[in-house]
Amino acid sequence: MTAAEQPATAAGQTPAVVDISTVDISTLAATARLAQTLAQQASWLRGKVVYLYGDLGAGKTTLVRFLLQALGETGKVKSPTYGLMECYQPANCPQPGMKILHLDLYRLQDPEELEYLGLRDLLDADTLLLVEWPQRGAGVLPAPDATIRLSQAADQRSAEIHPQALAAAASART
Repeated sequence: MTAAEQPATAAGQTPAVVDISTVDISTLAATARLAQTLAQQASWLRGKVVYLYGDLGAGKTTLVRFLLQALGETGKVKSPTYGLMECYQPANCPQPGMKILHLDLYRLQDPEELEYLGLRDLLDADTLLLVEWPQRGAGVLPAPDATIRLSQAADQRSAEIHPQALAAAASART
């Protein structure tokens, strides 16, 4: 979404949003740069839900790892594939008190299994929820504020970012 496509706020100002549509992430350095760009939007990310789509090996967990590190996480960032969820509260986060929940629903058999995680109780205005394989949690997960679709073809990888409710949310806060 370009700045020209974003709705103006009541004051006539364009809201601050992630201004990315498709980004080449064929290298780890490029993926880290995208994560850094997203982390610079930490004030917007707080309290939001982001779905990550992509085939196995597309780079979803790698992008989340780099994003967590860019948000100040200094500990080990592991894939939540077997435990379904990892929780982080980076000490150096530019948004003090911000929590990040990373879900990987690849092994989820039934969306109702999410109820056992107590996900609804964990979500609040300070929590960023990052969900890999969100289609497996359909009907139980909250609606996304943004989606990131990772794709790969030969040696090329790309991330396409769709900020569904981003502009509307930013407009509502101004």
